[in-house]
Amino acid sequence: MISPSRSVAVYACRAPVDMRKHYDSLAAIVTASMSRDPHSGALYLFVGKDRKRAKVLYFDGTGVCVLSKRLEKGRFAMLWSDDGTGTLTLSASELALFLEGSEVVGKLALSPPVLDRRVDLHGHAAKFASR
Repeated sequence: MISPSRSVAVYACRAPVDMRKHYDSLAAIVTASMSRDPHSGALYLFVGKDRKRAKVLYFDGTGVCVLSKRLEKGRFAMLWSDDGTGTLTLSASELALFLEGSEVVGKLALSPPVLDRRVDLHGHAAKFASR
């Protein structure tokens, strides 16, 4: 199983995807439907129409990887929008819960947003000491 850090972006496709698709076809969906770069280092989540199968596409710096999972019991949470467009942003923790079959993913904010390193704890622009 993959364990991305909190700083890794995770995007879920908001429409069901044919689970016969693989590297190139999923990368084309990322580019055309999600308006993202499949080589950015982010993780892209796709779910089949029956919600029994899911795939995660990511670029590890040397090549494109696809993680595939089929639930033996139950279904993945429905992440789709009514019109099937757009992208849902998840945290790494939410992705892990989703892949375990949790139904709350996509319905509730399950973790706080990742802190911007350019902002200090009080929300002010961070000052970096020059060397």
